[in-house]
Amino acid sequence: MSSTSDFYLARAEECAREAERAQLDNVRERHLRAEKAWRALAEQLLFADRLRQAREAEPKTASVG
Repeated sequence: MSSTSDFYLARAEECAREAERAQLDNVRERHLRAEKAWRALAEQLLFADRLRQAREAEPKTASVG
């Protein structure tokens, strides 16, 4: 896990905590939307990291030309 995905997940957790503490519905919803967005960013980054690692693990084939 990269430090960027750690950052995204930490922001998501912070938004979740803020949503729990919010007294107003619109504020709670705003924090929940932000949490969802931060988690989506983290998932995209983690997915891209997994793809890159899989490509790097593939054996290199010699180019015939």
